[in-house]
Order: sequence, then C-alpha cells, then structure tokens
Amino acid sequence: MISLLINSYLNLLRKTQTFTQSGGQSLNTINLKKGFLINLLLLAILLLPLTNKMSDFKKTPKQIEAINLIANNTTTLLEGGGRSGKTVIAIRTEIVRALHFPNTWHIALRLRFNHAKNSLWLKTVPDVLRLMDIRGLARQNNSDYYLAFPNGSKLLVAGLDDKERVEKILGNEYATIFINEAHQITFESYETVRTRLNPPKGIPARCLLDYNPPSKKHWGYGIFHERKFPDGRPVPDDDYAHILMNPCDNIENISDEYLGQLDQLSGRKRDRFKDGLYGEEEGSLWKRDWFKYASMPADLERVAIGVDPSGSKTGAECGIIAAGKKAGKYYVIEDYSLQGTPHEWGTEVGFAYDNNKADIVAAEKNYGGEMVESTINLSGQKNINVKLVNATRGKAVRAEPISAMYERGDVYHVKQFPTLEDELCTTKFDDLKASPNRLDALVWALTELGGVEGELNIRWV
Repeated sequence: MISLLINSYLNLLRKTQTFTQSGGQSLNTINLKKGFLINLLLLAILLLPLTNKMSDFKKTPKQIEAINLIANNTTTLLEGGGRSGKTVIAIRTEIVRALHFPNTWHIALRLRFNHAKNSLWLKTVPDVLRLMDIRGLARQNNSDYYLAFPNGSKLLVAGLDDKERVEKILGNEYATIFINEAHQITFESYETVRTRLNPPKGIPARCLLDYNPPSKKHWGYGIFHERKFPDGRPVPDDDYAHILMNPCDNIENISDEYLGQLDQLSGRKRDRFKDGLYGEEEGSLWKRDWFKYASMPADLERVAIGVDPSGSKTGAECGIIAAGKKAGKYYVIEDYSLQGTPHEWGTEVGFAYDNNKADIVAAEKNYGGEMVESTINLSGQKNINVKLVNATRGKAVRAEPISAMYERGDVYHVKQFPTLEDELCTTKFDDLKASPNRLDALVWALTELGGVEGELNIRWV
C-alpha cells in the first residue's frame, strides 16, 4: 500500500512539474498541493508502525521493548549477541524520526567508513526501507551517502576514520545519532560525536549505540552498568538506558542454522555473540596495564601486515593488523579487521599494504594462506610480498613470545584499539573452537617483525 502511495505521489509530482513548465497553475498553488501530498504521505508512514504489518518483518516482544526504551530515554545502548535485531531497530528509529520531524538531520556512524558503507549503507538501510515498504520514498545519494526525504530530513551514513569526513560531520547538528559497533571507538570519540546532538527546539534528542558486549573494562560497561563515566562522574538516573537483545529473542527472523553456528563457537565468542555477555579478563596472556601508547616514528625500519584470513565465503571476520618496527621497539599502527567476503577483505589487505607502505603481508599457510594470495590477485592488487607461514605450534605457544614483548614494554599502540585490546585481554586458549582473528593477525605481524624462526615460504603476488 505504501509503495503504491509513494509511486502515485512521484507520478503526480512529475505531472505538476510538467504542467507548471507548460504555463499551468502558479508555482505557489502547486507548492501547496505538493505540501498537502507530502503531509498525506507522512501520515500514512507514521501510521505504519501501528498496523504492525511491515512486510517480511516480525517485531518481537524484545524489539518492541527496545523501541519503548528508546522513546523514553535520550541515550540507549542496545547490547547483545549477533543477529538479534539491534541495528535494524536503530536504523528504523532514525528513519521514523526523520519522517516525523521535518527538516531534521540524523546520522549512523561506524569507526571505519568502508565498514559503514558495506554494512549499513549497502545492507541494513536498504533492508529496513524494504521492510517498512518505503523504498521509493527517499532520494538516495550514493556519492555522499545519505537519504533525502520529501519533508527535508536527511539520514547520513559515515565513518570516523577519515579526517575530511569527520570535519563534515562535526560541521552539522543532528536530531538522532546512532553509533554502530560502539565497542570499536574510544570514549573520547564518543564524547566528540555527542557534542553534535542538538536538534531544533522542541524535538527530543536521541543517541543510540549498539554492540556485542566487549570486556567489562570498556567504557560502555562502566557507563551503562556501573553508572559511572570514565572520569568518575555519576551517570544520571533518568538517562543512559540499556537492553539485552540476543539471538534467542529474534528467533522469528533468523535461521536455526545460524543458532547452531553460534553454539559451535569457543567459550568467549559464544558468550559474546550468542549470550551477549561481557568478557572477564582473568586467565588471558595479556594484561590491560601492559598497553602503552606512543606516536609512530616517521622512519620505521619495516612494516608488516598480519592477516588471519576468513575461510568463509559469506562474511566471517578477517583479522588484519598493521605493525612496524624501529630500534628494537614495535608499533601497532592500525586495525583493519572486518567482517566481509573474501573479495572485501582482500581489497582491505591491499589498502592496508599500500596505505602503510608495507614490506610484507604475513599469513598462516595451514588455514587460508593460499586464499590470501588468490584473493589479493582477484581484488586487483599487484606487487604485494606475501609470506605464508607453516604454523607447527599451537596458538597459545605462538602467542606467548608476543605477550612477553608487551610485558617487557617493547610494544606500543599508536592509539587505543578497543576491540583488539579487549580480544587480547579476554581470549582464553584452553577453550578455543574459533580463531581470535585480531589476536592471530597481531601475532603474525609482530612475529614477522621480530624475526621469530619458522618454516617460511616467500611468494610474490
């Protein structure tokens, strides 16, 4: 019904434009008619949630609870396992608010723009528009990545990793800010983004965050559960709500096969992606106070890209870490890890190699290493030095020398890497059924830079 109404509106709009150009009614009269049609269309859209008939989409009791929580709080964290409907509800909220409040701006953010584009812009946003049956309503700008609605409102999708884009973001004010995968950003970045939450007078501001729960040391746990900001200030009692949303709460919209995959994960990953639990840090090879931070030297002696490839064609996470060495000290430069297809992560490996003027890509030959070569080739990358390592020892044994380098103070991070640091501090090697992607990629990069001996094959791609 909504699609028919949208198409009728667009056809009518085209006819009125043609009629005006051919000497028909005055522009003011046409604008009045346009305004009436827009208001009629928005009324239908706003009544849509009340009908509870969005095609192919079943709002679960947990999702309805989340919507009610968002309606009554300025700041809401949607936390829990994978495929639990968190991001869909957040994007739906932004679209509904954009339609309800004319001439307002709304934004959906991730740490890295490429991830925001692939995950939000190309996947979640179109899915939500389809589920709401309003695909033809908004004008889609595929160069600046925003939806423009007929009432003057906009929904933007952006990343926080590009200085130029961040400056554009900070130059505007928003009625709704959604931070997807908020565990990946620092509290300082969150606070900076939060300063742009300033809707027109009379419109309630909303800040939404979602993530699969990281370590209990993360600032999100401190704010929403311990009720303290990182500087010790108490969190207001009337704001900063949170809700646990797990796959079992969204069983109407996901497959039994996916739930079965979650059951096969290792302990920590199963806790995080199936049960939505925060990680404990006891029992890992890393301690949080071992992380030291320093600026990257301008003249690194050598740069390596560590890759823990995904064996999945459907988008499992691939660990990609860039690190460098100078004068016996090691610097973790960037975390490029992403969940994507082989083509997507192969392209990202090539970007990391070129962007950091790397000397080598190091990956495990036993599992997926051959794929690294072919994937880089297929993604169009040339002249990349790939070293495939035969892993003859277990993960814990390989990781121990790298852990010792951290303990000695030989490794510096050039900035905070919340997801990598959480994984290092929560991985327990006595219960591993799946690879700790970032940790493994870090181990390959620092092992290569440290000159640890092993069985090596060097190939040029």
